[in-house]
Amino acid sequence: MRTLFATAVAFLLVLFQTEAALSANLVAQVSLSSQTMVVTQNGMVKYRWRVSTGRKGYGTPTGSWSAKWVSRNHRSRKYNNAPMPFAVFFKGGYAVHATYETKRLGRPASHGCVRLHPNNAATFFQMANRNGLSNTKIVITR
Repeated sequence: MRTLFATAVAFLLVLFQTEAALSANLVAQVSLSSQTMVVTQNGMVKYRWRVSTGRKGYGTPTGSWSAKWVSRNHRSRKYNNAPMPFAVFFKGGYAVHATYETKRLGRPASHGCVRLHPNNAATFFQMANRNGLSNTKIVITR
């Protein structure tokens, strides 16, 4: 009887831990003024990264969105087939994605997307996929 009880308790613990992991919230908080992105999961800061957002004439929208779709090797249809690897789209054609212009990180340089170092973009892409897009938020503030 004790063995059956212990097995049931162990099963419930695994079940609750799995449910907690699946409902984990992933938030990418992007600050346009500091050109940084802070990634939190379950309220705990996981990463702080430099970004590039929209340069003069190309604004990055402010607001809060759930991730909509992802593309590992996306290319822009609007901007001359420009590479947008590890793209996590959040509003129309706007995405968080990798850039190869890493020297420009930390200052506005994009056509409105949020650009990250390729290693950081790959990490965020994997986290968003693992967490679930509907549980992944991108919040952009001035």
